[in-house]
Amino acid sequence: MITLTVAQSWDRIETWLAEHAPLSHGLLRPPARPEDVAAAELRLGVTFPSDLKESLLRHDGVRLQDGTPTLDHYGPLSGVEDIVNSTEFLRHIGEEAAEEVAEADLDEEERDQHAYWPHERLLITLGIGWQSSDGLFVVTRPGPHHGRIGRYFDEGCPSFTDWPGLRHVLADLATALENGTPFHGSTPLGFEGRLIWDHDRTAVPDPSSPLGLAAGTTEPQVPPAEPAPPAPQPGESYVVLGFGTPAEPPPAQPDVVFVAGVSPGELLDGLGAVPATAGPRSREQARSSAAAPWAACRPMVRAGRCGDGWSYATQEGGDPQFGRPEVLRRLSRGTRVVRLAKEGPEVRVTVVEDGAERPGAARRVLSPREDYVTGPDGKPALGRDGQQWQRIGVDPWPGSTAAYTRLLAALATEHGITWDPAADGDEPLASALLLPVLDDLPPARTPVSSVRDVDLGGIVERTPPERLRSAMAAQLGRLASETGIDAYPEIAGALERIRRNEPVDLPAGGDLDLRMRTLSAEVRAARGLLDAARRGPDPAPVTAADLAAWAARDSAAGALREFLLLPLPAAAATILYQRLSVHWRDDLAADLGG
Repeated sequence: MITLTVAQSWDRIETWLAEHAPLSHGLLRPPARPEDVAAAELRLGVTFPSDLKESLLRHDGVRLQDGTPTLDHYGPLSGVEDIVNSTEFLRHIGEEAAEEVAEADLDEEERDQHAYWPHERLLITLGIGWQSSDGLFVVTRPGPHHGRIGRYFDEGCPSFTDWPGLRHVLADLATALENGTPFHGSTPLGFEGRLIWDHDRTAVPDPSSPLGLAAGTTEPQVPPAEPAPPAPQPGESYVVLGFGTPAEPPPAQPDVVFVAGVSPGELLDGLGAVPATAGPRSREQARSSAAAPWAACRPMVRAGRCGDGWSYATQEGGDPQFGRPEVLRRLSRGTRVVRLAKEGPEVRVTVVEDGAERPGAARRVLSPREDYVTGPDGKPALGRDGQQWQRIGVDPWPGSTAAYTRLLAALATEHGITWDPAADGDEPLASALLLPVLDDLPPARTPVSSVRDVDLGGIVERTPPERLRSAMAAQLGRLASETGIDAYPEIAGALERIRRNEPVDLPAGGDLDLRMRTLSAEVRAARGLLDAARRGPDPAPVTAADLAAWAARDSAAGALREFLLLPLPAAAATILYQRLSVHWRDDLAADLGG
C-alpha cells in the first residue's frame, strides 16, 4: 500500500475544502516560517518528525473561529505556537502530578504508561474544546515509535492510534473527504460552506426480540411447601439441636398503592397489565416468576382488596413503578390513590386525587441509621480499610420500620384503609406482568436553536407553519423507515394520517400506545439480558447491535409521540436529532423547498 506524501494529501484536502467547504478552506493559515519551527524545536528540546514539519510548512494550523476545519473530535490542527503552548502546559501539569518512578528499570512502552506527559510528546491538535486538554499527540523520541500518533483525552490515559505518522492521518482525512466515508467513526460533510462532522448510523433491520424469546419460555412454578415433620409421640426419642437465637426476619413492609372504588383487576389494568400473563400468584410465586427469563425484565404486580372499597397493589419484581408520577396520575383518574413507601431511612405517604397530588395529605418521616458500631469512647469503630463497622442481622433503620407501621395504622383513620402486609404472602392474588406506561412528556421546553450544526431556530422563524409541519412529517417518515418502525401497522397508519394532514389519536391503552410501550419494553429486556450475561458465564441471547436497534426504534417512536403531543419546534428537534443518515440535511432542504 502506497501512502501519499504530506504535500499530496494537502493538495487533495485543499481541493475538497475549496469546492465543498470554502469558508473552512479560507481558515487554513499560511505556511509557518522555517525559523519559527526551528525555534520551537530548540525551546522544547526535541526534533519535530519530518511529517509534522512538512505539514506546518504547508499550513501553520488554522484560524480558530466558526467554520474552522477540524479532525472531528480530535479538534483542529495546531500551529507552531499552539504546539509550544500546549506541550509546555502539559509538561507543567505532569511535573506537578508526577509520581516517583524508577525510569531506569522501565522500557520505552512502560515509560509512556507511567509518565503523565513524556517530554518527547507534542500535542498537535487542540481537541474538542480547542484547548490543550485533549487531542492527538506525536512522539518525537528517536526509535521505533518516532513520529507515531497517539490520542489524549481530558487528562485520561493516553493511547496510541493505528497511524504510524501524521502523513497517514492526512491521507486518511483526504480519502474520507473525497469519498464521504467515515474518518475514525465520523463522516465529513460540507454544509453551508463549512466542514462539519456527523455519524452515519444504521440499525439491524430485524433485531432479535427479547419479548419474543421470553414468550418461548415457561413460567417457573414454585413447588408446594413440604409438610411439617410429624410431632414426636409420647415415648419416642428425639434430639433438638440449637445454634443460638435466630434473628427475626424483617417485617413485610412493601411499597404499596391503594386505589379507591376499583377492583383488583381494574387496578392491574391501570398499571398496564399484560393480559396473557394474568393469574393468581402467591408472593413467593410472583417473585420467582419476576426473576425468570419468562418475565423479560417486566415488572410483576399483585393486587387484592382491603378496607372499605379499596384495592391495593404491591410490586414483586422489575423496575419500580409506584413512585412514577405518571403512574399515580393515571391510577387516580376519577378516584383517589394513596401510596405508602419505605426506602432506607425514608417513609413516605403520597395522596393523589383525580390526577392532582394533595400535598397537605402527604407524610414523610426520616430516621437515622442505627447499625453502625461505636467503641467504648463513643467514637466510630473503624476497620483496617477505614470503613465504620456495622452490625450484621439487625435493622439498619428501626425508626423507619416503626414509622411505616405507624403511618399504615393512620391510613385506617384518615382514609378507611385497613391492610396487613404480613397476611397475604401465601394467598394467591390477582397478578400480572406489566407493560409499563410511558413517561410523561415535559409540558414545555426551551426552544432548541441548533441541532447537529443546523440552525433550527432560524428555520422555525422563517418557515410558514404548514410548510414546517409538512417537512417534519417527511423527516419523521424517513426516520421511521431508517429504524424499521414503519413496518408496524399501528405506526404505519399513524404516519399515513400525518402525511394526509389528518388527526391522529394516541389514547392510553390504544394500539399505538401499546406498540410504543412494547418497544420500550424490548429495550429494557435487551439491556437486562446483556447485563446478566456480563455477570455470568453464558452469552446473552441478544447482541449489542440488537439493543442498539431496539433503542433506535424506541427513540423513533418517541419522536412520533412528540410530533403528536408537543409543539412542533420541540418535536422537530427530536426528529432531526434521531435521524440516522448523515444526508438528512439534504432531505430537509428539499422538504422545506418543496
